[in-house]
Amino acid sequence: MSKTFRGSYGVTVTPFTENGESIDENALKRFLDWQLEAGSPGVIILGTTGEFLTVSDDERARYVETTVKHVAGRMDVLVGTMNASTKNAVRYTREAEALGVDGFMIAPPYYYTPTDDEIFDYYRAVSEATSLPIMLYNNPVTTNVDMSAKLIARLTRAFDNVRYIKEASMDVGRVYDVIEATDGVMNVFAGERPVESFLLGAVGYVNPYANYIPLASTRLWDALVDGEIEEAKTIQKLIASFDHIIAEGHPTYGHQCYSKALAASQGYPVGDVRPPLTQFAALGAEGVERRARIVAIIDELNAYVAQRAAARQGG
Repeated sequence: MSKTFRGSYGVTVTPFTENGESIDENALKRFLDWQLEAGSPGVIILGTTGEFLTVSDDERARYVETTVKHVAGRMDVLVGTMNASTKNAVRYTREAEALGVDGFMIAPPYYYTPTDDEIFDYYRAVSEATSLPIMLYNNPVTTNVDMSAKLIARLTRAFDNVRYIKEASMDVGRVYDVIEATDGVMNVFAGERPVESFLLGAVGYVNPYANYIPLASTRLWDALVDGEIEEAKTIQKLIASFDHIIAEGHPTYGHQCYSKALAASQGYPVGDVRPPLTQFAALGAEGVERRARIVAIIDELNAYVAQRAAARQGG
């Protein structure tokens, strides 16, 4: 494996045309340019935020190809190739590698609540199908399985290209547990609480916020690496307020429709979500009001990041 992944990677939305009929390639290219301008080290497409379950196989191939060609090596492109079927996960992985991606983020097979041995065999099949790095994705909320540090260590020992994990178990202590269980071989990316995860040994952050604050989400991790812990804490606190607003009374709305609505608010329209997800338009006045509150915080956050950047240049 030649690539080394570090920093804040956005799990990006999939831009759709009106009524969600197809992937909007023009909007995608503008959106990717925005990520590049923000200095993002990479994007992860076709994750949960990217509505991978609603994208057809043909759309998947075109989306991956368009992204890789447009980015042209200027930042990393990882792709979610998880599937409830091991055969499909292997096929998606092989196809994406042939299209030139840099790596994969792969959750365990969902719905079935597989055993550790079943998860191990799934990752073995995928690992043997590619020479590229694999980022495991531990997200018990969506997959209904929580991969223990012991299982992660087993996978790390068995497969040379399994060297990354997005740890989103909601247990920040798991970052330390995974690093200890793997003798420091596994590179942990935070799925939440990036500041605390960094202090426990995480090397990066995988987040949906780059969809509307790419500069701030990139800076958050860079600030940690630079030793500017208080700056990172301030950014994290402001980001956390987004979640509280979105979840107030309606936790099932999720980040997808808000991520798209907020990207549009920043000048990068990417369409709405596909069914069965709740579309932002269906939220009516309530959604508009929540978006306005979040946009006000985005303005505050962008101003803070700009102020800090100016201070660094002046100092």
